[in-house]
Amino acid sequence: MTSDDLPHQIHWFSIVNSLMIVLFLTGMVAMIMMRTLHRDLDRYRQAESQEDVEEETGWKLVHGDVFRPPRNPMLLSVLIGTGVQTLCMGVITMIFAVLGFLSPANRGGLMTAALLLYVFMGVPAGFTSAFLHKTLKGQDWKKNIVLTSCLLPGIVFLVFFILNFFLWGEKSSGAVPFGTMFALLVLWFGISVPLVFLGSYFGYRKKPPDFPVRINQIPRQVPEQVWYMQPAFSITVGGVLPFGAVFIELFFILSSIWLHQFYYVFGFLLLVFLILIVTCAEISIVMCYFQLCAEDYHWWWRSFLTSGSSAGYMFAYSVFYFYTKLEITKPISALLYFSYMGITALIFFLLTGTIGFYACYWFVFKIFSAIKVD
Repeated sequence: MTSDDLPHQIHWFSIVNSLMIVLFLTGMVAMIMMRTLHRDLDRYRQAESQEDVEEETGWKLVHGDVFRPPRNPMLLSVLIGTGVQTLCMGVITMIFAVLGFLSPANRGGLMTAALLLYVFMGVPAGFTSAFLHKTLKGQDWKKNIVLTSCLLPGIVFLVFFILNFFLWGEKSSGAVPFGTMFALLVLWFGISVPLVFLGSYFGYRKKPPDFPVRINQIPRQVPEQVWYMQPAFSITVGGVLPFGAVFIELFFILSSIWLHQFYYVFGFLLLVFLILIVTCAEISIVMCYFQLCAEDYHWWWRSFLTSGSSAGYMFAYSVFYFYTKLEITKPISALLYFSYMGITALIFFLLTGTIGFYACYWFVFKIFSAIKVD
């Protein structure tokens, strides 16, 4: 084996090892959840069949509040809509790369394809954001459409524009000309925004789902939670496993971007991405189940933040990578690195949070549809 083959051997071994660990952990989590949940449902059904009505326990206690709209439903629906947009963009981009339509040697082509796909995914973004906003009894539909179409692109464009001023000041060849910036604005306001409006139109026309249980008029008081079920702790812990699914690939991707190496294994990247989806869904469902058993029905935001917190670990790892692998001394170069990694972490936050949210939404809908409530 030559010295050139060694990095490839390490690369493949690390990916397979990471996938096996994550598959094992998620399989164990799924098995525990299925057994525990079946036991709960059997106990509730036995209680319903008896003449003497037993006192409700566990997650069934919060049936009157579990579908109560959360605080700030506008922001949640906007983040979910944007997350769906980035998820669709990521999946389609990777499929194109795996099929060989996008060459890893052409970095600009890969970025251009991702940007165009993000623009054209405005329809599912508008649809999901509007439909969720309507489901959560939101009122200001115009504000919802504007925020969905402008929040993430506005943040990214503002950061990009400010960084470009620094590059112009340094007279760097990496500075983007005004013509390209104008073209980006045309793509944003000329294509993306109208497509979000179109998707929102269909989203608001669709009838919202009928919840399986009725919402009580008076909110139930949430009992005091033990320390390990506090939001800050459970959200922080929830992001570890999704990050563990991708951190090996993250190393090679960062090396490809910042050390000018080529990244060819898009097939493994797609496989890791699918494992990430499964991991985010399962860890969010498990944490949501424990939360409901503790009689805390505020699961809407928690489900989004539990898997989304993996973005914090991603950014922390990028800081570690900066100080251990890169030899950047210029302040402008360091600013560029951390700004771009911050944008990447924000996109990863929206993507993983959306996966966790929809997994919990499906889970809560299913378990409360399976019980009878007087």
